[in-house]
Amino acid sequence: MEETWQVSFESIISQIIEQGYGILDSFLSEGEIAELNESFLAHYRASEFKQAGISKGHEVVKNIRGDEILWLEKETANSVETTFLARLEEFMNYVNYTCFLGLRSYEIHYASYPVGTFYKRHLDKFRNDSGRKLSFICYLNQNWQADNGGELVMYLPDKEELVLPLAGRLVVFESDKIEHEVLPATRERRSLTGWLRNID
Repeated sequence: MEETWQVSFESIISQIIEQGYGILDSFLSEGEIAELNESFLAHYRASEFKQAGISKGHEVVKNIRGDEILWLEKETANSVETTFLARLEEFMNYVNYTCFLGLRSYEIHYASYPVGTFYKRHLDKFRNDSGRKLSFICYLNQNWQADNGGELVMYLPDKEELVLPLAGRLVVFESDKIEHEVLPATRERRSLTGWLRNID
């Protein structure tokens, strides 16, 4: 592992230990952001995205959740997606090495929030599935401005933390502890979103 990434991973972990979440800007380079956006558009134009559902039954309820998603699989990933997944696995392994969480797998999907859509306040933990330990979001939104909206809101014990979905920014938080929501935006909002799990 490059020393630069070790420092970055340590920063995220320290933030999570201190406050329950961590933020790292420039998890992706500008070139990687551009390539992932190209991949995103290719998948979208091929009609591979599906309306996202809620709970384990994947029920579509648009007044709760309005995004469209495409699950990303290691076996079918292209080169830039593979690079992203490899970096994610490095982070997962480093968390295991330093924090002993026993992470064994991940789930990840592209997410597209069309203009005006949202995801109301929720927790990333299914009632009968405790496997999700850390949630992560990596944003792909080039040239995002504050007035575009689309913030992630994390509901902490003493405050509400708003995070702009800036391109290349990685947000990681405890899946079973931090309730959060996605606010509406004035332009399409893109990300790679998923969970690190301690069961396969």
